[in-house]
Amino acid sequence: MTSEITLFVNPTAGSGRGARAAQPAASALRDAGFSVRTVLGEDADDALRRAREAVAGGTGALVAVGGDGLMSLALQAVAGTTTPLGVVAVGTGNDFARALGLPIRDPAAAGRLAAEALKQGTVRTIDLGRTGERWFGSVLASGFDSRVNDRGNRMRWIGGRFKYDLAILAELAAFRPTAYRVRLDGGPVREIEATLIAVGNGTSYGGGMRICADAVMDDGLFDVTVVGDCSRTTLLKVFPRVYKGTHLDHPVVTVHRAASVELEAVGVTAYADGEPLGPLPVATTCVPGAARVLGAVPPTAR
Repeated sequence: MTSEITLFVNPTAGSGRGARAAQPAASALRDAGFSVRTVLGEDADDALRRAREAVAGGTGALVAVGGDGLMSLALQAVAGTTTPLGVVAVGTGNDFARALGLPIRDPAAAGRLAAEALKQGTVRTIDLGRTGERWFGSVLASGFDSRVNDRGNRMRWIGGRFKYDLAILAELAAFRPTAYRVRLDGGPVREIEATLIAVGNGTSYGGGMRICADAVMDDGLFDVTVVGDCSRTTLLKVFPRVYKGTHLDHPVVTVHRAASVELEAVGVTAYADGEPLGPLPVATTCVPGAARVLGAVPPTAR
């Protein structure tokens, strides 16, 4: 393995935390004896191109410094390769790092962990979801939650998590169930009315909302959480429980496990790892062993 490590940085992550976090992460890697090369990119497409070039060139690891948006880009570069991914999570949500038990908003600790994992070979092989040419590590969202994302993205006059709280309130006012057509593992098509359907490789989205709380990232299966047709009052009671994962016990919620999922609905955008994927219909597959992550440990070992 080469001693040169590629630091993949989003300088704007977490209101500038990405740029500030790059230095302690790089220092930890250099202190461990690694040569560090930094990749920034002029925009997302340029950054991804540069990251892919680093992977193709044989970098010892791609260490991503940023939030879930940058982790999503990094996964596009390392998926299906043997290049390990290091995670320095300094964004707003950090759900990918959270699901893997990695440090959050502690770049020095994350850098040290990545360096130690490289030296000791502590790498966890995980599954990824694949939709067309796009890979995702955490959750594919559709329905109420994706409508909240849509509305939040349009609210450019306000930043941070508060705008998503406002978006939730606005969507509750306009709340309506969605008519879905769902197919699991190539089986029969089911027509259901649902508030939302989330396809989880990982456990959470939105900064710790454990929508697929029991998902395991190396079992070869998605956890598909379906919040059925319910009233606004019921949704207000169920939704806060998502932060602890206790919503899964509610009668309106069902969970299925499947290696492939097809979703169809009118007027619904799918989001994967918090990034817009496009309008339904969408078909996604769980790809076993698609990525290798430095320092990540199974839940039973935490």
